[in-house]
Amino acid sequence: MIDHAATLRVTEIFHSLQGESTRAGLPTVFVRLTGCPLRCAWCDTDYAFSGGETMTLGAVLMEVAKHGALHVCVTGGEPLAQKACLSLLAALCDAGYSVSLETSGALDISGVDPRVSRIMDLKAPASGEADRNHWENLALLNARDELKIVLADEADYMWAKSVLAERRLDAVCPVLLSPVAGKLAPRQLADWVLRDKLPVRVQLQLHKLIWGAERGR
Repeated sequence: MIDHAATLRVTEIFHSLQGESTRAGLPTVFVRLTGCPLRCAWCDTDYAFSGGETMTLGAVLMEVAKHGALHVCVTGGEPLAQKACLSLLAALCDAGYSVSLETSGALDISGVDPRVSRIMDLKAPASGEADRNHWENLALLNARDELKIVLADEADYMWAKSVLAERRLDAVCPVLLSPVAGKLAPRQLADWVLRDKLPVRVQLQLHKLIWGAERGR
């Protein structure tokens, strides 16, 4: 039984286009939860580290429903840092939404409702948080999940290439490589991927291409 009176700390809830993952371009309601135990060097959502508003799970569901979208993405910060996140994900699935979770990969994903698509980061060295990767999570991924690696330089790329080959990650789920804006040119990443014939998807942040750094987009 899901407790709709359980509370979450919420930074924002908004309706936009999904900017990342294989769901890029889909109208989506984003529920951004507050708080994150990591401090990645390239983080672009540090405003979600603190603050926010305390909302009941029921209130979150009501706010999501106002937008009339089919897709919902629970993100952060690091959403799994809040225990009630698992109940929120299950409740969203019960309500009939197509639900995705954006998570850092530093916390255990085993408790996430199996109906949820888990978009999980694998932190490369330049993030400063590679030692926080919870490697056990890789064994839990399946075809409905996705693995995202954000790259700041060639050393990050070579690291990702090595991990991809050693663990055959592309055989488990889609693997997405993204350049850090202002650090690694998208064309350079594309050239490396084509040269090495990597079985990955190069992705840019669609929302930033459309709206720039505008918050809530």
